[in-house]
Amino acid sequence: MRAIRGFVQHYEWGDREAIPHLLGLPPDGRPWAEWWLGTHHAGPATLLGGQPLADSIGELPFMLKVLSAAEPLSLQTHPDNPTAHAGFAREEALGISLTDLHRIYRDPYAKPELLCALTPFDAISGFRPIMATEALLEGLGANHLASLLHDRGLAHTITALYRGEVDIAPVVQACATHSSAEARLVSDLNRLYPGDPSVVVTLFLNRVALQPGDALFLGPGNLHAYLHGTGVEVMGASDNVVRGGLTVKHVDVEELLRILSFEPVPNPVVRPVEVDPGCWRYPTPEAPFELWRFDVAGPLPHLATGHELVVCTAGDAGPLHHGEAAYLSPGESVVFEGPSTVFRVRAG
Repeated sequence: MRAIRGFVQHYEWGDREAIPHLLGLPPDGRPWAEWWLGTHHAGPATLLGGQPLADSIGELPFMLKVLSAAEPLSLQTHPDNPTAHAGFAREEALGISLTDLHRIYRDPYAKPELLCALTPFDAISGFRPIMATEALLEGLGANHLASLLHDRGLAHTITALYRGEVDIAPVVQACATHSSAEARLVSDLNRLYPGDPSVVVTLFLNRVALQPGDALFLGPGNLHAYLHGTGVEVMGASDNVVRGGLTVKHVDVEELLRILSFEPVPNPVVRPVEVDPGCWRYPTPEAPFELWRFDVAGPLPHLATGHELVVCTAGDAGPLHHGEAAYLSPGESVVFEGPSTVFRVRAG
């Protein structure tokens, strides 16, 4: 097992205390949004001698990170592999630089994501079943929007909102007088991004309140945004993000509408399966990674079955302490000791 040092990203939406606390460091007033543990060129983890991890093991097909949001992230989705491959080839043929802020497809790969909550975590993810959304809109007094959804369907309604064919002002006004969590979110987001259609689109999405240990799996076409909280996130090693709004970054509504999945998601929360005592696996269908959580109460032996990263998020696991991460090579064995919590990710 080789210890690694992660790379911190200080994005503006980051929390100022959670990641420093995890790493045993004093807050420095900056937002600490993400702690990257992987081989991504924009923030590579290093071995203790300073050598980039990728120089020793090559590129990993996944990225492991700790994410901590104090403010909402953009409303976004990610492509599947065929869409990413075609989009990358198209933008390459057009001669769009990989550093161009308007570029969408920066590689030919999908970017599935799984986030496991370390704290209570607030998010929106996937379209709510239509009847439930109709009831919500009617309860808010947004009857015209409810009727449009009922008569023309979800894809038409979302398309009309993003193309400016529906006046969102009455919906925002109705939410200002309502106490539901969905209405309060609209009011909060409208203060940050006034007039953005994505503010009202959030009313069509599942509002998710994760408890520690719960997770979200975000497959291709899933429209989502993280709102607040800290979690362990693992994703495909891709930079492909298609944004719909709630951001100052580049937005491409037509590309978003083209790749969105409008299939309702009744319950987006993923709960782990206990494979062995204290060893929990998170289902990640068709993803290039697999995430496990070890709730270590006593000696827990582990044999790496591939290139693996591990991070201790609580307690002292013996060879791995709170806030430490390491790389395990295939066939390498280690014994974790408790009480502690260790997350492990390997190529799927």
